[in-house]
Amino acid sequence: MEGCTMVEFYKRLVSKPLPAGTPVYRADRVLSGTVTLESPALDVMTDLKRVKVVTITADANLDDAINRMVCAGVRMLLVVDRDDAVMGVLTSRDLSGERPVEYASRERVARESIRVGDIMTPREQMEVLCMDDVERSRVGDLVETLRLAGRQHAVVVEKAGIAGQMAIRGIFSVTRIGRQLGVEIQPTGLVQSFAELEMVMNASTLRAAAV
Repeated sequence: MEGCTMVEFYKRLVSKPLPAGTPVYRADRVLSGTVTLESPALDVMTDLKRVKVVTITADANLDDAINRMVCAGVRMLLVVDRDDAVMGVLTSRDLSGERPVEYASRERVARESIRVGDIMTPREQMEVLCMDDVERSRVGDLVETLRLAGRQHAVVVEKAGIAGQMAIRGIFSVTRIGRQLGVEIQPTGLVQSFAELEMVMNASTLRAAAV
């Protein structure tokens, strides 16, 4: 090894000019249509070990939450405290639904005074999935789980560290699942979203039966 230089261990990669019209890969577009209901559920999970999670604090106002969702291209935010511990979850449906109106009416405050913590789903009311179960599940299982729970998102946790403390590992979104199955779902309502996904599930079942 004595007398060796870095050139002997590593090689230079070949580079070339960038062709005109070269597109940028977008994760959701690349994955669109590449999964089926029989695919592993992990294929449609946003893995927070690979994708940066989008968070917000409970004292942020609603406009800040909306802007953060728009800029990040997401429809759900994890609400965290200063120690990065999860306090709750906030979805686009929470922001555009009745929660802000009901809170403003009940507390007799203007919308500008409402904070994320006032309308989020608090941690105590969150139901999460275990990574061990997700790893053994299919996309169809996940869709059925969300449908029965009446939710558009699901949070996945796993044990982290020697002490076995739980940490949030991933997020499922009905919109992303639909897109990867080849169905463009608009976030206009829970019923419409699941109706579209059920059409995909029924069509898949009919194709399997015909084989």
